Amino acid sequence: MTPEVRTARLLLTPYTPGDEESFVALFQDVRVSWWMGDGPSPEAEDRALFGRVFTKVYARGLFDVWAVREGGRTVGHAEIKPTPESGGHEIVYALAPDVWGRGLGTELAGALVAEGFGRLGLREVYATVAAENGASLALLGRIGFRHVRDVEEADGSTTRLLVRAREGTGADTR
Repeated sequence: MTPEVRTARLLLTPYTPGDEESFVALFQDVRVSWWMGDGPSPEAEDRALFGRVFTKVYARGLFDVWAVREGGRTVGHAEIKPTPESGGHEIVYALAPDVWGRGLGTELAGALVAEGFGRLGLREVYATVAAENGASLALLGRIGFRHVRDVEEADGSTTRLLVRAREGTGADTR
């Protein structure tokens, strides 16, 4: 079961059915969805994705998915999940543009890393970021992620695979 996670300013909670509108609004915002997965999707696909959070992810206990809240308002989305691209667990996060530039992304990414190293007992935590997404690359660099390799996507774009090893593990992921 996905646990609640608290940071100084954020509360990460499992989604409830009442979160559908805020989920869809976040993923329908082109400034956010441009950097997520394959980019902007039709609204119906985002609604179906929200439904799968309950019918697949939570029902089967596949991985952790959270609504990100600040002061009771949903301001983002977060996940930590196994992925074939890395061979390990990847953090995924998105925040609404109206909260960008306040350090919440750093706080959120740090909380996801802490969950990976703490509760999940991982030796490494990965992230994949579009090569053009300078803000996310800089954020992850500030919290200790390093570049592993570039992945050329089918559409010709480049995704950067990054990793952060847990301190004291001696993990070498080159």
